[in-house]
Amino acid sequence: MKEKRKTHRESSANGRARGAGPWARRSGAALALALALSAGACSSGAEEIAYSELKQKIVAGQVESVMVSPYSIEAVPTAAARAAGAPEVWTAVPLADVDRLTELLDAHGVEYGGRRSTGPNPFAVVGVLLLGGAVLVGVLQLQHRAARNASGVGGLRVRDASKGELTVDFADVAGADEAKEELVEVVEFLRDPGRFARLGARIPKGVLLVGPPGTGKTLLAKAVAGEAGVPFFSISGSEFVEMFVGVGASRVRKLFDKAKAKAPCIVFIDELDAAGKSRGSGLVGNDEREQTLNQLLVEMDGFESTKGIVVMAATNRPEILDPALLRPGRFDRQVLVDRPDRGGREAILRVHARRIRLSDDVDLALVAERTPGFAGADLANLLNEAALLAARRGLPAVGIEEIDAAIDRVVAGLEKKTRLIHGKERRIVAYHEAGHAVVAEHLEAAEPVKKVSIIPRGLGALGYMQQVPEERLLLQEDELEARLAVLLGGRAAEEIIFGQVSTGAANDLERATELARRMVCEFGMSSALGPVSFTRSGQRHLGGPRAEEPRLHSEATAREIDREVASIVADAAERARTLLERHRASLEAVAEHLLEHEVLDRDELLAILGRSEAA
Repeated sequence: MKEKRKTHRESSANGRARGAGPWARRSGAALALALALSAGACSSGAEEIAYSELKQKIVAGQVESVMVSPYSIEAVPTAAARAAGAPEVWTAVPLADVDRLTELLDAHGVEYGGRRSTGPNPFAVVGVLLLGGAVLVGVLQLQHRAARNASGVGGLRVRDASKGELTVDFADVAGADEAKEELVEVVEFLRDPGRFARLGARIPKGVLLVGPPGTGKTLLAKAVAGEAGVPFFSISGSEFVEMFVGVGASRVRKLFDKAKAKAPCIVFIDELDAAGKSRGSGLVGNDEREQTLNQLLVEMDGFESTKGIVVMAATNRPEILDPALLRPGRFDRQVLVDRPDRGGREAILRVHARRIRLSDDVDLALVAERTPGFAGADLANLLNEAALLAARRGLPAVGIEEIDAAIDRVVAGLEKKTRLIHGKERRIVAYHEAGHAVVAEHLEAAEPVKKVSIIPRGLGALGYMQQVPEERLLLQEDELEARLAVLLGGRAAEEIIFGQVSTGAANDLERATELARRMVCEFGMSSALGPVSFTRSGQRHLGGPRAEEPRLHSEATAREIDREVASIVADAAERARTLLERHRASLEAVAEHLLEHEVLDRDELLAILGRSEAA
């Protein structure tokens, strides 16, 4: 058995050696030869010493014979010296007083001779030259192979919708009706370019899809190709930029050459900001990225709009793109793909629910209502988490309980029931969350409470209170003040019940302070400072903030802003405290329910407060 295993290992090693390239085998052989020659050259046992030290050894009678050459002096020690530990040969560099050396040798009876030249070991020289040549050849071959691979189109993927390779169409895209309407013209142009050319119409060369991550920009681009039935070229912006200067520009040329050969078609560049960042926006320029961007600009100008090539790109950072990309003739049309509203979320849920077996108690309209701010990718992940949970529980279908648990996991993090909480801490958490809930339910301008829990979740959250906000584009001052009071309700409840506060309100204070500062600096909701803005827009000319921006206000105004922010937060805290003192019985009842059951839904909360949904 041992012999068989040894044979297997030898055959595996031979297989790996055969798999190596020819240059690697040549380099390995040269390296072995050079090492062998070097070992042979170093095995002479010679020790180099100073010329003065050599003369001292001659005077001491430790030298038996000497051989002198123009490059070195080799002295052979006597037998006694070798017995005492001397090497086989001492070597020294000769000086100009060779005649005096011969006199010294004659005086002490040392045999000596000479030779014309003693250069380096010729075998060692050959070995070093072979080794250097092999390494040089290997490096050149590696560079050639890397440059050849990099000069291609990298991760370019070509899918031909006309051959059924791309099965996505507009029916698979939900929650983006306005964006689809903007792209209908592109689909019609790709289907019949001649109809537009006969009328002299010019379809936009480029379409830039702008929106937050996960809103379906890439899916929408695929759907355009699927509806039109044309080839779809997709590549990421980061794949253009490489360490070799000029590779990105070469890839852009090859990409558009392939597209012209397949026209009509769609060229889709994902994460355009990776290659299209504004030139000169940083302290240090990137020649490779700028060359890539320049080539992209040239290619988009270089083909006629009637050729049937539409360039689509996606980004979630349009403010940093180079202005030359956004001018007419390049990316003529910008399409916003925003987070879906309630109806859009319901439509997206119905699309993803096709692949999931749902029970009869699931109302997707209610799920859409509970998921404000969710993008398409978030909703797909939500249903997938619910399906995984149902599978772990061994259920035949996904029920509303699994979907609720998935929402809680996505919003607040994974439940950590095994985390042990001290009894006193558990009471603090219960009253803290009860304070949030009671304040929210007694303020008319506050958003309704959906759920309260004291089960630890996520990365340190010991409890949470979930509200269902109305989808609003504008918020009034009283609504913002109500949000501040709700945020500070937990801290106020701790102060009322325990006479002191804990560290659990740190995140609440941070959010409340940030909201109050925005009210003062952005929204002009300060009676002391008036309707004045002290901030700049997030978008900057040529993409990105300037290196040094002038101050927007003086030191005195900054101190006044700080005072106003502190005053607004203090008023909200006092408002929350006054309300909780007035409804202390409700606060204690909600907290005791949480201590007993850990979770409180809206119906239970309203029952404890003695209110109905209609009220």
